[in-house]
Amino acid sequence: MDPMISLGQKNTLAEYMILSDADNRPSILDKDLYDSWKSKMEIYMQNREYGRMILELVEHGPLIWPTVEENDVIRTKKYVELSAAEKIQVDCDMKATNIILQGLPADIYSLERECKLYDAFDKFTHIKGESLHTYYLRFTQLINDMNIYKINMEQFQVNSKFLNNLPPEWSKFVTDVKLVKDLHTSNLDQLHAYLEQHELHANEVRIMRKRNQDPLAFVANQQMTPPHFNPYQSSYNPQLQQQFSQSQ
Repeated sequence: MDPMISLGQKNTLAEYMILSDADNRPSILDKDLYDSWKSKMEIYMQNREYGRMILELVEHGPLIWPTVEENDVIRTKKYVELSAAEKIQVDCDMKATNIILQGLPADIYSLERECKLYDAFDKFTHIKGESLHTYYLRFTQLINDMNIYKINMEQFQVNSKFLNNLPPEWSKFVTDVKLVKDLHTSNLDQLHAYLEQHELHANEVRIMRKRNQDPLAFVANQQMTPPHFNPYQSSYNPQLQQQFSQSQ
């Protein structure tokens, strides 16, 4: 397709330099010179084969991959099933993505990774059934990844996140550790070591809670418990009381 700056026109030296640069490689984004970068990228894209289509894909968003109905089920087409026109569109979409990625500076990818780590920290929680040690290892790995990208969290934030996302059976022991440990200065290893001493008790609490929440277990426990007779209740039956006393 014809570029925005045609070689047949009387162009300034600056325009030729822009066009020459656009022919060789995508321009790297300078955050303070976005408008200039945008112009260079538009020229670069239009100088590619099917340049207008590539630019339109950038401006209007990625291509919605074609679908086909098969046995009353709609599925995405495989590349070999595409028509010639659809293959061109798909290829242009990939080129558009690659051009944008080549034009982004390295720190953009670091920023993206940082955002994902912040989100992972925010959503971090205990996975049902995992041990305290596994929970600790997952959390420690996340904090180490954050440190690599120089995401420095206050020690109090880290410790509070670690303690407050433990399951309910740990609530008493979490309260205890908060009373004996300074969350502003204690590290994760110290909190883990303290809690590890009480893991057996926490598991017992979890099992007891599970039994109490299980209606069948509750009924079974009730059936195993001998009846208590109250002679002042209207339902009192002396015959049953006598039978129960003889069985003791």
